[in-house]
Amino acid sequence: MGYLNGFVVTFRKWLGTRTDTGRRVTLQYPEQTRPKPARFHGRHVLNRYEDGMEKCIGCELCAGVCPARCIYVRGADNDPDDPTSPGERYGFVYEINYLRCIHCDLCVEACPTQAITETKLFEFAFTNRADAIYTKDELVVDDDGRPRRLPWENWDGGFDAAQDTSGWMRATSPGGSSEFEGIVAWAGELGYGVRAPEGGQPLEREQQAAAQAGHDDHDGHGSH
Repeated sequence: MGYLNGFVVTFRKWLGTRTDTGRRVTLQYPEQTRPKPARFHGRHVLNRYEDGMEKCIGCELCAGVCPARCIYVRGADNDPDDPTSPGERYGFVYEINYLRCIHCDLCVEACPTQAITETKLFEFAFTNRADAIYTKDELVVDDDGRPRRLPWENWDGGFDAAQDTSGWMRATSPGGSSEFEGIVAWAGELGYGVRAPEGGQPLEREQQAAAQAGHDDHDGHGSH
């Protein structure tokens, strides 16, 4: 009878029967979407400074650390009269192959200039393999600091494409240490300036508050 019970569960969900918690298990996707976490890993963007210069300096560290070997970068020397980035070099060629990318975010951690960050976009509908290889023109943010929207991307995912381009980088420190909570340690971004830091480590704060409360209670009993 085990398999019959499985059919019963299936038909109950199909007919819209709610769970014991009072909510449906499934959503009517894509009309309904779930909110994305602040540090959700999605499609990358290449950021620019507030003056419009590119943050990428062509160091190739992101390509070197990538475990999937999906990033290809070739740097070039800046033109002294018309530099692309503030450094000596810039990313002349930048490509990411999303047929191989596993969104581990190691490239974001390795980048010394916060040039590459990830959005919350993860819905691609490629019609050919060439579309899955994003070029620099497709990755660099536009003149408003917003990601470029491509025809095969679905940005209707319940998030702000502009505000959510660097949530992970803005969280705390790369190591997650709560000591860096609230400290701005990254350069301003085109269109937004210096963004306010994200919350940080609420669980650790709660643990510290509980420990302090216990210490105060112990001192109070000791005084009597």
